[in-house]
Amino acid sequence: MTTLSPTGTQIHLTRGGVTAQIAQVGASLRGLAVGDVDLISRYPEDVPTPSCSGVVLAPWPNRVRDGVWQDAGTERRLAITEPKFNNASHGLLRFTAYEIEHTDAAATLRATIHPQTGYPYEVATSVSYTLTDSGIQVTHTLMNRSDASAPVALGTHPFVTIGDAGPHELVLRVPASTQFDTDERMLPTGTSPAPAALREGVRLGDIALDTGFTDLSRDDDGLVRHTLTAPDGRRVTLWQGEGFDFVQVYTTTAYPGQELAVAIEPMTAPADALNSGLGIRRLAPDETWEVSWGIELG
Repeated sequence: MTTLSPTGTQIHLTRGGVTAQIAQVGASLRGLAVGDVDLISRYPEDVPTPSCSGVVLAPWPNRVRDGVWQDAGTERRLAITEPKFNNASHGLLRFTAYEIEHTDAAATLRATIHPQTGYPYEVATSVSYTLTDSGIQVTHTLMNRSDASAPVALGTHPFVTIGDAGPHELVLRVPASTQFDTDERMLPTGTSPAPAALREGVRLGDIALDTGFTDLSRDDDGLVRHTLTAPDGRRVTLWQGEGFDFVQVYTTTAYPGQELAVAIEPMTAPADALNSGLGIRRLAPDETWEVSWGIELG
């Protein structure tokens, strides 16, 4: 392990031909490869995390309008962390240095959300990264240590790729029936049918997205599967388990060293969920909640 990066200590995992890199700050997945093929878009070691790449988003993902939300009749005011749109964005742990335990092929990172401006609850969190034969499985656990029930949601922000394939030629498939319409501040205004073409597969070079989706189709094993497919047929799958009923898809041409990058972000709640209540889980004192997702090459 080294401590030279602005993202803190770096954990390097290996299992056979599968390798991963986890950063201490934000507990972020910043590297994953099967053989010599990157499945996560990498970025330079000497820069802070760009575009929330790989970061864990808790106790809410995405945005809260004006940082204001209603908590069982009490108005709460969060710190504004997206000044451009005057929103509170991506939770309270994105710049936190987590505590680390790891073996050669697995790592668990832990951090506590302490009571603070706009969120008067204490929630213990952990994220476990475990390498598999073809990728990685990620399991998040949240436990309410408060005396009152605590509203929570969770997301993560991996940028997925097939590293030696041209990104414009990758075909993205997202099995969603509904998308969230948004205003100029990227806050939801309603829903509409998701493009049918996205369920069939669309070329990354032909789309530009920063869009939330729901009504996700699950396979017989209960998993939602999103895919990126290269022209030669290789496919990366990002799966999300029970509790992850939403996904945000974000494309950008501003990712370091990438002509085009795409984040496929599993979420348990959409944007502004602390106000809408959509997907918010209220944990009783000492209650624990666990959700999982993963990435594999196949």
